[in-house]
Amino acid sequence: MFDDLSFGKLLVIALVVMILFGSKKIPDLAQGLGKGIREFKKALSGIDEEIKSSSTEEKKTENKQVP
Repeated sequence: MFDDLSFGKLLVIALVVMILFGSKKIPDLAQGLGKGIREFKKALSGIDEEIKSSSTEEKKTENKQVP
């Protein structure tokens, strides 16, 4: 899909973004995007920790049940 994305095409895309949003809005957009990515990673990390802790708890209860 993006195999033929050359420097010229990226430059045109950047110019269109500059025209649409203006140079003053681009840092705000980038900051918002960065915050969104950070929150997404934090949520993934939380889910990962929750899965690991529930797995550990299951193993502990399994060991207690086996005579």
